[in-house]
Amino acid sequence: MTGVVIGPGLNPLRDPRDKRLPRIAGPCSMVMFGITGDLARKKLMPAIYDLANRGLLPPGFALVGFARRDWDHEDFAEVVHESVRQYARTPYREDVWRQLCEGLRFVQGTFDDDAAFDDLAQTLLALDAERGTGGNHAFYLSIPPGSFGQVCQQLQRSGLAAPQGDAWRRVVIEKPFGHDLESARALNDIVESVFAPDSVFRIDHYLGKETVQNLLAMRFANQMYEPIWNGNYVDHVQITMAEDIGISGRAGYYDGIGAARDVIQNHLLQLLALTAMEEPVAFDAVHLRAEKEKVLSCVRLAGDVTEATARGQYAAGWQGGDKVMGYLQEHGVDPGSTTETYAALKLAVENRRWAGVPFYLRTGKRLAKRVTEIAVVFKKAPHLPFSATDTEELGKNAIVIRVQPDEGVTIRFGSKVPGPSMEVRDVTMDFGYGRAFTESSPEAYERLILDVLLGDPPLFPRHEEVELSWQILDPVTQAWAREKHSPQAYESGLWGPQSSDDMLARDGRHWRMP
Repeated sequence: MTGVVIGPGLNPLRDPRDKRLPRIAGPCSMVMFGITGDLARKKLMPAIYDLANRGLLPPGFALVGFARRDWDHEDFAEVVHESVRQYARTPYREDVWRQLCEGLRFVQGTFDDDAAFDDLAQTLLALDAERGTGGNHAFYLSIPPGSFGQVCQQLQRSGLAAPQGDAWRRVVIEKPFGHDLESARALNDIVESVFAPDSVFRIDHYLGKETVQNLLAMRFANQMYEPIWNGNYVDHVQITMAEDIGISGRAGYYDGIGAARDVIQNHLLQLLALTAMEEPVAFDAVHLRAEKEKVLSCVRLAGDVTEATARGQYAAGWQGGDKVMGYLQEHGVDPGSTTETYAALKLAVENRRWAGVPFYLRTGKRLAKRVTEIAVVFKKAPHLPFSATDTEELGKNAIVIRVQPDEGVTIRFGSKVPGPSMEVRDVTMDFGYGRAFTESSPEAYERLILDVLLGDPPLFPRHEEVELSWQILDPVTQAWAREKHSPQAYESGLWGPQSSDDMLARDGRHWRMP
């Protein structure tokens, strides 16, 4: 690194010209609201430990919890310690824990408690002096959306939202970003009245997964895919997020929200945008967002609601050898609920690249297996110089990007069966992250939290993307509400309602069986 000049504000542990070196956060702290919730316990606190264990947090990093619990700093440290020992991805190291523990603080209070936020301000001021956090603070709102406005206003009132000098303040928001377009706009107005747009980080943890990012690398770092990534060669695209669990005691949140708002509006439409977008000028926030917004602005439902959508609700059945109850029998669910636990849409991307190519999106709970994947299915070859018997079972070529649980890419193509006759059969060529790379993939929240602390926003949707997504989904949910019909029941452990299969069958297609 001879001759490298480290300018003001640059991290001296990292040569800015060398992208291979680890990105290490500078002096900072993070305040977590909702610290007592499952997300914080199972994902956020372990992710922070894993970042520290990998040497990606500064030695003086501080973590502040804010909640109503009657805890002191030591009680909070014990909660974090238990979470780390149980859920951290990397091995436990006592020296790493001790260093992290020295920066743990807890502030007791409620969101309407002015004194508690004043106490939080004094705690952060003390950490600036004790830990050298430099006035750089991120506020993670792992709380219900209805409380976003109150917390943001308290941060503004107490002076915590406004940085001094060269310091920064950022806010992290967990989904859902509203429940429709109108509420999303209202929420954005509240948050951005307190924090600058570039300081607002909307978390979609799917965008932090290695395979999702590898989709961009596969498309734009290789010559072989992009020439055929269009309607001349692609027959259709299927994007699936299937869960084998029920609502897991989340009736208070889930009932009335449903699968479409919970998953399609954010996760699946983001995956569609990354699959269908044009090549960005650069892999940075401005250009990535511009291309995703272009795609989302031309997405429409491909037909009327009756033929281009399906919705279902899981009934009792068998899952993994165990008898499971139906949705209406779950604790806390209204027995007359019409909330869907399965939703499928047929969408069209109305631009030149994707004209005539349907995008089928589906998500559901209590399905046959847990899997998230993007399947790009190609048209059959226009001419096959083989007899019908040679290729009777030959299907369509496909590229399948597996997001979870077995991250990787599978390519399906026809190949000759060994032997004296010309028999062609479908085979797969498989790439798996676990087999190809010696290092394990970080959890999505590790990547996203580090990006927040670095101020690196490419993987975070801005409010324009959120609003465009609601513009796509709102007509569907409004039509479902007008129908006032219960979603079609499907047996737990299967692949969803018959109406979903019928939606593809009308086009002469069928869902992939992952």
